[in-house]
Amino acid sequence: MSTVGAGLALCLLVAPASGATTVADDGGGSGAGGWTSEAAARYWTAGRMAAAVPAGAGGGKSAAAPGEGAGKSAGAPGARATAGAARSARHFGGVPSVGVLFSVDKDARAHHCTASVVRSPHRNLILTAGHCEPGSRAAFVPQYRSGATTQPYGVWAVERGFTDPRRTASGPGSDLDFAFATVAPDGEGRALESVTGGNILLRTPGYATDVTVIGYPTVRNDPADQAVRCEVRTSRLTGQRQLRMECGGFYGGTSGGPWLSRFDERTKTGYLVGNIGGLNGGGPSGPDSHRTSYSPYYGSEVFRLYARAVAA
Repeated sequence: MSTVGAGLALCLLVAPASGATTVADDGGGSGAGGWTSEAAARYWTAGRMAAAVPAGAGGGKSAAAPGEGAGKSAGAPGARATAGAARSARHFGGVPSVGVLFSVDKDARAHHCTASVVRSPHRNLILTAGHCEPGSRAAFVPQYRSGATTQPYGVWAVERGFTDPRRTASGPGSDLDFAFATVAPDGEGRALESVTGGNILLRTPGYATDVTVIGYPTVRNDPADQAVRCEVRTSRLTGQRQLRMECGGFYGGTSGGPWLSRFDERTKTGYLVGNIGGLNGGGPSGPDSHRTSYSPYYGSEVFRLYARAVAA
């Protein structure tokens, strides 16, 4: 993972033992509470989003923390799924409940991970991979449109993240590569879910299940800079409590992308039974890593973390 200079490291994420994280003051307002969705929309202009996208090649499927597997957040050079893949994702216009994460820390100046809206009592939760830690001035952009002057569902400030402190890049801890985050209301006081709709969190029904997987590869991995989706049947990742799928095109930036069971084409929502993440940040290493993706198996651990995020 490349490291952004000190001028961009305006603040660091604070990670207490509980797994909760908060974004410190970064000049966007008066303290952590000053980072509002209005401030996020002012900061993440179309020009800044475009300028933030790195043009060079990277490594991995996400902007992993130092010492971790690269994951599916910001690397794996190559433009599109190759013809050799058994199944390939297709570009499409996206859905309101799935979008991208922007932040300025590390190499995550560009949209570096994918996240999805989860139904919750306060209607303000998103789900992503545990290794997709938001940095300073973090924002969620639902149904992101590259180059758009105005995003179709706005820009939402990420307030507080929740990860399992036992998560690791490999071994049993990689089974816990999921995270929740709260987002601030918009300038009209609306909660995110009331604008975009949300997906229902569900225990993974089994290792072999039919899912619709959605993600946003970064432009350096896929020049279209557009959402991709794939309908596929999963299997078990040997030696892990994780799912795997075989579908090309899930390059860097797709980490955190939802695995949706019973996806409804009318409502554009489904049941969240997984997310791109897990061992090595969500896939194998190597030039063909985009063809295989992993997901944690959702059990009691993800619901305990969800309950902590809802209670915050």
